[in-house]
Amino acid sequence: MKRDKLRGYAIGAEDYITKPFDEEELLCKIKVILRRTAELPRETAPTQFSIGEYTFNYNLRELCLRGKARRLTEKENEVLRLLCLHQNQILRREEAVERIYGQYDYFHGRNFDVFISRLRKFLSQDSDVAIENVFKVGFILKVEAG
Repeated sequence: MKRDKLRGYAIGAEDYITKPFDEEELLCKIKVILRRTAELPRETAPTQFSIGEYTFNYNLRELCLRGKARRLTEKENEVLRLLCLHQNQILRREEAVERIYGQYDYFHGRNFDVFISRLRKFLSQDSDVAIENVFKVGFILKVEAG
């Protein structure tokens, strides 16, 4: 038992609870973890992006072209943000699906592909913008300097 605890701490565990456990103790430990994570700095990734002639506002879920805005679904919004954060770089498909859905499986991967297709259609009015496949790896949001 002691060896298991030490091994757990050695590989990154911050706490350990044994069975049978006391419910009050478990709730206290959960509250401590929640308090600690609430104090962490929030992600400072940008929320507004220029994509060729388009502007994308993540917080408003809007993709705008020449003053005309399109409201994105929640998943379209998340996928486009990931692509924008990796603009002109490879976005690995499995990593993106895990970030969007919390896990990777065949069905989530297929859903992800549907959102990529929709975003391609939305972005098709600017020839300097494209979402390209990288065979068996992922996608690149290519934006040519204009």
